[in-house]
Amino acid sequence: MSKLEEILSKKILILDGAMGTMLQDYKFSEEDFRGSRFADWPVSLKGNNDLLSLTQPEAIATIHRKYFLAGADIVETNTFSGTTIAMADYKMEELVHELNYESARIAKKVAEELTKENPQKPRFVAGAIGPTNKTASMSPNVNDPGFRAISFEELKIAYKQQARALIDGGVDVLLVETVFDTLNAKAALFGIDELKEELNSAIPVMISGTITDASGRTLSGQTAEAFLISISHMDLLSVGFNCALGAKQLTPHLEVLSQKSGFYVSAYPNAGLPNAFGEYDESAREMANQIKEYLEKGLVNILGGCCGTTPEHIKAMADLAEGYEPRKLSGQESSKILD
Repeated sequence: MSKLEEILSKKILILDGAMGTMLQDYKFSEEDFRGSRFADWPVSLKGNNDLLSLTQPEAIATIHRKYFLAGADIVETNTFSGTTIAMADYKMEELVHELNYESARIAKKVAEELTKENPQKPRFVAGAIGPTNKTASMSPNVNDPGFRAISFEELKIAYKQQARALIDGGVDVLLVETVFDTLNAKAALFGIDELKEELNSAIPVMISGTITDASGRTLSGQTAEAFLISISHMDLLSVGFNCALGAKQLTPHLEVLSQKSGFYVSAYPNAGLPNAFGEYDESAREMANQIKEYLEKGLVNILGGCCGTTPEHIKAMADLAEGYEPRKLSGQESSKILD
């Protein structure tokens, strides 16, 4: 925590871009996802990107390296769906520890290699903890609004298991990201808090929500300020937003966080909004021009990219951010909401 905070007080840290976008370029087949180890697995595995850390580790390491070389200070592990809840779709619940551990180990090895090459620019690894495919605060059945597909306790246990494996694998920070349901996120934070106490660990924790549409709310209905209030009792390194919106559409919500939060603020938006084919057309230059507003207004401490972004996008952000000071904290306790 102290090392990250020391750097954050001096510069804007650059987070990596999209893992999925980069993996699409490989055009991996079902056989590539399976490898020899899972050749006879009873269900289809294509699309299980987390599994590629076991079956295509060189590709994962190469993507991490490309982002670091583009200017990223932090890369995320390939573990967005690394919980027993999400892995149930592939009947791979028993592999969760290995998937997270290996993903963390791969990223950490690349980070250490590049840090050794240039000690003046230390590289860090964030353990990516995604939202799962179930929600604790909403019913998946419109005819039964009181029904829940999962409980808070089940989520807590799953998140805690994932976090333990990521820590075992050597991550420097945990990142609870793409939060569309704050109750899910609170289960993750509660599980992580329990784990930190058990391990006597001070590993820093970042959290990043997602604004899902023009209403300016998360899927579970919270505004940016309500989301911030809901999680500000925790000991966090940063709070921010990612995914869903492009850089320009995210600006007003980052302004709220910047004004109200005593935490560091992160932002990693999509490369614009998806086109009719679900693809992202915004170039690195176009995205950097929009993100420039974040920097001119002093809104962020951590900056990166989500869906559709590539090393080219990250390099454009890193080059741009060098000319700007990071957002300044108020000096108040980071667990407080500012008046």
